[in-house]
Amino acid sequence: MSAGTNYWVVMAAAGASRRFGEATPKQHQALAGSTVLELALRLFCVDKRCLGIALALSPAALDNELLCSRLPAKATPIRGGARRVDSVLAGLESLSKRAQAQDWVLVHDAARPCLSEADLERLLQAGFAHPLGALLAAPVTDTLKRADATLGSECTVDRTSLWRAQTPQMFRYASLCAALREAGRAGRDPTDEAQAMEWQGGRPLLIAAQDSNIKITNRQDLAVAVAILAARVAEPEDAATGSRK
Repeated sequence: MSAGTNYWVVMAAAGASRRFGEATPKQHQALAGSTVLELALRLFCVDKRCLGIALALSPAALDNELLCSRLPAKATPIRGGARRVDSVLAGLESLSKRAQAQDWVLVHDAARPCLSEADLERLLQAGFAHPLGALLAAPVTDTLKRADATLGSECTVDRTSLWRAQTPQMFRYASLCAALREAGRAGRDPTDEAQAMEWQGGRPLLIAAQDSNIKITNRQDLAVAVAILAARVAEPEDAATGSRK
């Protein structure tokens, strides 16, 4: 299988969503006539360059026949782990007989249902041309404060070179597997795939997200996501290109 402009997806969706504070994890919450998870999968399912999706689910989700029956054919459900990195590694392992060493793999959070087609395309075009890989991110625009032990504002932090990491994050299959496994052997728990690559001396390319790519953390975020998705539907199409303005 050619590694050129095709890619695989690993989606981490096994989390218990403790911060969300409800019995139903955030990725399985209803959103815009679907679920957060189903919307997070949608772009990849319609992209012909996506060769397949390894979807890491919790044991409870895997046992939910209704939930699994609604999954798209391109998504293969697998058992995730207790930590995000465990789920990603499980997804990578499930691709071991299909993915080639130089194939691209996109890792995406199931809690990001608002990834736009335009941002995905920007990431892919820049990532395909980069020797290591790339990730969507957003420059920090707020003024940042460092707190002391009593929550007093100790100082203002220079935000010039600070970015907020998002997903998808894309890397070569073999390189990503090696970086995550090495992190495990060293007793490190990376918060994202880019951090594991950084520990190996890599410098992934930051691609500025131009559209809202909100991560669902609490119930209020669901309302924001509804508004984002509704606004996109309402955007007029450009008559010349057929794309949204």
